[in-house]
Amino acid sequence: MPDFQILELRTGRVGPLGSSGAMSAIDKQKVEGALSVGGLGFEGDEQGDIRHHGGPDKAIHAYSVSHLPEWISDLPTRADRFRPGAFGENLVVEGADEADLCLGDRWRIGSALVAVSQGRQPCWKLNIRFDVPDMARRVQDSGRTGWYFRVIEPGLVAAGDRGTLVARPNPAWTLARTSHLLYHDRMNRPALAELASLPGLPPSWRRLAEARLSSGRTEDWSRRLGASSADVS
Repeated sequence: MPDFQILELRTGRVGPLGSSGAMSAIDKQKVEGALSVGGLGFEGDEQGDIRHHGGPDKAIHAYSVSHLPEWISDLPTRADRFRPGAFGENLVVEGADEADLCLGDRWRIGSALVAVSQGRQPCWKLNIRFDVPDMARRVQDSGRTGWYFRVIEPGLVAAGDRGTLVARPNPAWTLARTSHLLYHDRMNRPALAELASLPGLPPSWRRLAEARLSSGRTEDWSRRLGASSADVS
């Protein structure tokens, strides 16, 4: 694929999420004009939980606008909530989704150079955001998770910019394949070993793959998803 387009650029400040009181910056607002982006993300963007969000491997969150009609079809009573920015993304992307991008891809967007670091691991705050008790699990199961970019070279990015592929070191590892391994084909040992060996993989994902290989079990997702019981196998 040659490129994709940035339809909107969004940033957010930390505030209470709904009636839960949980602090979050998921409610990101549209930005007009170009904005500088560096190793920790866009100027003025915040994260409510810096232990699990933000940092170099999660500097920019992107989400494909093509998923929104699918969510409306799945959850028609929540149709008004599925609009650009709904998933707390910094970049509203048109022309690419998780099947089109690979781990480690390098893309030029505006004057910045970024790399695909990982897919999003959805958390319970999505349940509150959409008022759907199992929304995080739905996002995880669907593979419509969005993804993160690491910033290799800081620069300026604006709505209307196109992402142009510069390098693809891991063409076999689309984000869709990675998601299927992590959440469906969970104990595929050869694939886990291959994933763990990928250069540039975030340390947390390498530890996850290595832990599954060592223990023969899937990690507990219940706290992240807001589920009532452990997900282990």
